[in-house]
Amino acid sequence: MPLTAQQSEAITTLAKSFGGQLLRSGDAGYDEARRVHNGLIDKHPALIARCSGTADVMDAVKLGRELGLEIAVRGGGHNVAGRATVDDGLMIDLSPMKGVHVDAKNGTARVQGGVTWGEFNRETQVYGLATTGGVISTTGVAGLTMGGGVGWLMSKHGLSLDNLLSVDLVSADGKVVRASADENPDLFWAVCGGGGNFGIATSLEFKLHPVGPMITGGLVAHPFAKAHDVMRFFRDTTRSLSDDMSVVCALTHAPDGSGASVAALAVAHCGSLAEGGAAVKPIKAFGPPIIDALGPIPYSALNGMLDANYPKGALNYWKSSFLSGLSDQAIDTMIECFARCPTPMGALLLEHFHGAVCRTATTAAAFPHRAEGYNLLVLAQWFDPAENARCIAWTRETYDAMKPFMAKGRYVNYLGDDEATDQVAAAYGPNYARLSEIKRKYDPGNVFHLNQNIRP
Repeated sequence: MPLTAQQSEAITTLAKSFGGQLLRSGDAGYDEARRVHNGLIDKHPALIARCSGTADVMDAVKLGRELGLEIAVRGGGHNVAGRATVDDGLMIDLSPMKGVHVDAKNGTARVQGGVTWGEFNRETQVYGLATTGGVISTTGVAGLTMGGGVGWLMSKHGLSLDNLLSVDLVSADGKVVRASADENPDLFWAVCGGGGNFGIATSLEFKLHPVGPMITGGLVAHPFAKAHDVMRFFRDTTRSLSDDMSVVCALTHAPDGSGASVAALAVAHCGSLAEGGAAVKPIKAFGPPIIDALGPIPYSALNGMLDANYPKGALNYWKSSFLSGLSDQAIDTMIECFARCPTPMGALLLEHFHGAVCRTATTAAAFPHRAEGYNLLVLAQWFDPAENARCIAWTRETYDAMKPFMAKGRYVNYLGDDEATDQVAAAYGPNYARLSEIKRKYDPGNVFHLNQNIRP
């Protein structure tokens, strides 16, 4: 839908003071700016506000409301569900906002809303410091943190949100509000898991921990024919892991481009190299593996180890749920389903929760999932649009086949664009009612609704 003359005039007026770019269809850079990580999402905003700082974000929110445009918010990373963009509305794009300031003396870092975890780690690792970031370095800091923050360090240092000290938000009325444990504590509780429902995060402050620069990590892979043995070994190993160690199990494809199916274990140990070397010995000895890339590695390299498997522009469709356990029957079902995977870029992942992430009360933050166990991610990626129906169907069929083994909880960052509102409520469990009350206080008109929406 084309902009009216009145809307165009308002945009032209704002452009005179706007620090970033205001892009409309036909403008140089518009088509590149409108594309998000997931190539399955193809939307055309009426206006893209590429913000250079907080003042731009404030003015963009005010403009969007003045013009009656739906507002979508794009951070620095993936947003696989595609909610960072909108047809005929306003995309507020924070991806140019790349500032990172590390206070090594006090062990903190403050970053802008467009920063990725790779960019975050590049600066913090100068001082041998880190906090729990994404499993993939191209993930956006703000989106991951505000939805939870599963990552390599979570068993030692908790989720990303458990390390959040404060956040500056642009509210639905275009004002800046700071949230922390001491300042607007109800809002701080809500943004620690409640996603972008309460405002646009322009700046986030984190607690840092001594990590690296060298840790022990990497992956081992086994023939798919050994998948039953590998997954039972994974289950047995995760029963007694130290806080220093995280292990992810994947039914995936060989990284050599052959398309061969493999059963892999990805490992991170953030203790000393001597302790890490001893801890991974049983994993290296099991099998033996056909690929062994497990050993000393820079933490930043570990965080980027899987990046090539998630290229920008690939078509993506995901479904996810926590499991009630990892029984032999659940393992058998996963293997049977993966044997039918129609794309060499598909995978079934099991992320294990234990340690520090599980020693926080369910109601301490909006994110409620604190029980030890496994989160299943059914992940399909492909490039040929002709494969859309097959790949989406496989993801849904696999998810349905795994339903008998699922717990009630779901990780909000993995919910897809086609999830019903009741699934958002299920993702927050006992915390949803309080979140709805806080939403009513800070965004009663539900201006920020193009997300995993919490209704006021």
